[in-house]
Amino acid sequence: MFNTNLKESDDMYYIVETIKSFSQASADLESAVIRNGFGVLHIHDLGTTLRTKGIAFDEECKVFEVCNPAQAAKVLSIDMRLNMALPCRISVYTEKGKTKIGLIKPEQMLSALSQDAALVEVAKEVEIKTIKMVDEAK
Repeated sequence: MFNTNLKESDDMYYIVETIKSFSQASADLESAVIRNGFGVLHIHDLGTTLRTKGIAFDEECKVFEVCNPAQAAKVLSIDMRLNMALPCRISVYTEKGKTKIGLIKPEQMLSALSQDAALVEVAKEVEIKTIKMVDEAK
């Protein structure tokens, strides 16, 4: 059994390990995103894409692009250049037989791109929600 409370502690990342299968964790993340008032804009299935391009890739990886339109509008009204950092991305992936769910923390990422205090506040709100989604999916 994997320790479901294991969290990798790097300031830029929030990653949890789950005992769920890759497919189940992916489905549960999609449900958690919707329950928390965000939408799933797109899901990139990187594992399948690499394999269909002839790349030997044994791991699974889906990247979920998620967005809350009101929060995105706040970010863009503060600094339009930050469109390049949107939408938020949450990944479900396998690594050495373990399923993980993670994200780059919005507050850390956006603070590196802008020092605006209002932006930091929006990023904190989004970070709390996206971490909640990850925790619900694990």
